Amino acid sequence: MATAATRRHYLMCRPTYFTVSYAINPWMHPDAAVDTDLAVAQWENLRQIYLDLGHEVSLIDPVPGLPDMVFAANGAVVVDGLAFGARFRHLERMPESTRYLEWFKVHGVEVGVRDAYLPLAVAEGEGDLLTTPARILAGTGFRTDPAAHRELEEYVGREVVSLELVDPRFYHLDTALAVLDDETIVYYPAAFSARSRQVLGELYPDALLAEDADAVVLGLNAVSDGRHVVLPVQATGLARQLAERGFEPVTVDLSELRKSGGGPKCCTLEIRPELRPEVRSGAGRSSDAR
Repeated sequence: MATAATRRHYLMCRPTYFTVSYAINPWMHPDAAVDTDLAVAQWENLRQIYLDLGHEVSLIDPVPGLPDMVFAANGAVVVDGLAFGARFRHLERMPESTRYLEWFKVHGVEVGVRDAYLPLAVAEGEGDLLTTPARILAGTGFRTDPAAHRELEEYVGREVVSLELVDPRFYHLDTALAVLDDETIVYYPAAFSARSRQVLGELYPDALLAEDADAVVLGLNAVSDGRHVVLPVQATGLARQLAERGFEPVTVDLSELRKSGGGPKCCTLEIRPELRPEVRSGAGRSSDAR
């Protein structure tokens, strides 16, 4: 059963300059029409959902020429007040890394972030690095390098479990798996290698397993506060599964942003401030962003 909801702090970026002008995943087709105004309206609805649920939302300014900057989750992963930044695989997205790292350096104190670090290896933030209290689940296969998993483990002082993605439609871990509460996840088994399915089965024997129809509408690109799960409206089967398990599905239509392979989670970077004094003394390393 679901646990109680907890108040979260999210970082988002308005899709002011959103378009699909290049293709770096199977969802992207530059020749298809994109309605930027509709994308903004759908994004605003998502932001309002978070506010209505009692969460805090900070904003990073969009930048002309960076249409995928709306996918804030890719900009970093923040654990215990440590912002592990992004080093993007594709040239088109590389400038985003600096923007997000600068935001954390400027606003870190006010949001509870005490350090920001740029990894040496390719790492695409919460797109591939999903945090639970027990461990960080880390995707690889298409974007983030396994070497970044080890960097993250050293930086934040938590166990990092590597998972291999094998279907290019699910190019980031957050398109194939969602963390629902402290002990529960939902994932799409076919997106993972046999070995990774085995690992997930051992770690999460009571996990929800998503059906094909929900996975292919990016239903797993969801955001949970422990009880409420914000997910694409098209993922009707998954919404039923969540309700049966005691969660409260909150649906949203992000059909325009899905044209670039994004959903609610892609648009949402969670800021986890430092909460435990022992973590500060026993984990992480002193490092200037570089």
